Amino acid sequence: MIVRDRPNGLRLFLTMRGSILPSIWKSLFITTLLAVIVTWTHGQLWQYKVHLTIIPFTLMGLPLAIFLGFRNNSAYDRYWEGRKLWGELVLRSRNFSREVLSLVDTAPGHEHIRERMIRRAIAFAHALRHNLRRSDPSEDVAAHLTEAEWAVLRQRPHLGNAIMLEMGADLARCRHAGMLDSIRAVTLDATVSAMVATGASCERIKNTPVPFSYTLLLHRTAYLYCFLLPFGLVDSIGYLTPLVVAIVAYTFYGLDALGDEIEEPFGVSPNDLPLDAICRAIEIDLRDALGDPDLPPPLLPVNNWLR
Repeated sequence: MIVRDRPNGLRLFLTMRGSILPSIWKSLFITTLLAVIVTWTHGQLWQYKVHLTIIPFTLMGLPLAIFLGFRNNSAYDRYWEGRKLWGELVLRSRNFSREVLSLVDTAPGHEHIRERMIRRAIAFAHALRHNLRRSDPSEDVAAHLTEAEWAVLRQRPHLGNAIMLEMGADLARCRHAGMLDSIRAVTLDATVSAMVATGASCERIKNTPVPFSYTLLLHRTAYLYCFLLPFGLVDSIGYLTPLVVAIVAYTFYGLDALGDEIEEPFGVSPNDLPLDAICRAIEIDLRDALGDPDLPPPLLPVNNWLR
């Protein structure tokens, strides 16, 4: 996620980090080059004059802008829902550590069960992040589990769910050992269930993209509009055609690409959610609750990019 103040002055046009321009510059260049050629030939295509007025582009432009705006709103809804879900996971993780430490009594032979449960909550956050990003969770998750436990859990098809199943087994052990009564066990189980629900909701966003046919229609319409636009402008504005086409194409291509980028908010592009930083914040809070003096530092933006 890009973390910086809005640039002003000349920097407004020179800022590239976080801009959509690096993603669309090739399409923008080709469209502008086409506009230059059309202007140079005065709209003639193989000795045939292409007669287009601005009217069809006016009729197409407004619906296209509306549909692009609607799609971007839908994409941002997915982005914002993802951020709310991870905020919910932060809240539930903090509540879980507090509930474990305050509600679970100690018993002979079970001295380390509370720490193990809180460590598993940290492992679950890391496992969820890696699952959403399709990356290797070994380094982050194994650090919060025993070697024997990691050797078993790493073979499971869904690591996050396997961790929470072990969490449920620990709750059962606490219940049977007399460390929890029924009321407190229900409270802790509700928090664990809420954490699992948060993970499942993130997977729903990840595994359910915007319908391809809808995205493809907008892609094709935006490109067709911008490719034909020079033929409709050249007779009315002449040599200014490439400039106007470039501005219009930047807007339409940019909105189209931006929707593609934020509709899946759990990736590693500059405008995606900073899941590394959120997981680090969860780890710091829960390890601090355990009294761990060797806390990792919070992740800070590097070159205005918070990962």
